[in-house]
Amino acid sequence: MTTQPEQLLENNLVDQLKGLGYQYVEIKDEADLLKNLQDQLEKHNKTKFTQNEFFQILSQLGKGNIFEKAKTLREKIPITNDKGQIRHIELINKIHWCQNLFQVTQQVTMEGTFKNRYDVTILINGLPLVQIELKRRGLELKEAFNQTNRYERHSYGSGAGLYQFIQIFVISSGVNTKYYCNNPIKMRYFKQTFYWSDKNNELITQLKDFTDHFLEPCHLAKMVTKYTVLNETQQMLMVLRPYQFYAVESIVDRVKSTTKNGYIWHTTGSGKTLTSFKAAQIITGLEKGLKVVFVVDRKDLDYQTTKEFDSFSKGSVDATNDTQSLVKQLTNFAVS
Repeated sequence: MTTQPEQLLENNLVDQLKGLGYQYVEIKDEADLLKNLQDQLEKHNKTKFTQNEFFQILSQLGKGNIFEKAKTLREKIPITNDKGQIRHIELINKIHWCQNLFQVTQQVTMEGTFKNRYDVTILINGLPLVQIELKRRGLELKEAFNQTNRYERHSYGSGAGLYQFIQIFVISSGVNTKYYCNNPIKMRYFKQTFYWSDKNNELITQLKDFTDHFLEPCHLAKMVTKYTVLNETQQMLMVLRPYQFYAVESIVDRVKSTTKNGYIWHTTGSGKTLTSFKAAQIITGLEKGLKVVFVVDRKDLDYQTTKEFDSFSKGSVDATNDTQSLVKQLTNFAVS
């Protein structure tokens, strides 16, 4: 097998991302990162921040752990101007995910317990949300996985802690490429890294092909805003696997465009509950008053499904024990 130097692999990836529409920005250190963040958030929110207003934003971004920062990302940050007026700043557009600002940078240096330089970082509205770690061909992919763990221990939390906003990691040797969610190291396992695939379940392992499919700006933003789930019970992030993604997309498309039925077949342990939760969440958001009904054939499944749905979103399931209550719930559009 021909060995490809990591620097060449990195430069080719950056060039490919630029071709997909990412703006290249040179960021050497945290000072550059903060300056770029202010510039991008101002552009995204069509405003200008005073020094005090940006300080308020950084103060709120600096709070919490990885999970809490993921929640902050999806909220709007309140800031108060010199006149005492409050306005809210959007960190990421969750509804029109293509309307965010996409940038790529490389070799950012952060200094914590140790000084680290990260391979390739994708920024959305100035926040580092995707980190890509590359290893030359012939090396074990797990080495790249372990490298991101070392970064977490050594420098991700340093300074303003902006690298703790990472939602998705990508690791690649050029011929093998996988992705996974950012979580505390104790909850991060190599077996929870996934290959991407196409609709026919054909694996996409080559970095070049993976980049075209997964890292295309609109698709990547959709994966972050729609297909990353915050598990409240375990306080962790969960990103959908490709077959779950395609299943949900197909279900939603069927609901939106036809009145036909359909079915999705998943094996035991493949994440059926997460798939059904995400499909239900998106469908109920399509139209006011739209309801999703789950029918299970065993009491233990009823309990298990309700428990898991509650872990994804507290109070998302309204259980029904009898026909009369079901009729009332289906006809009362005030019931969530």
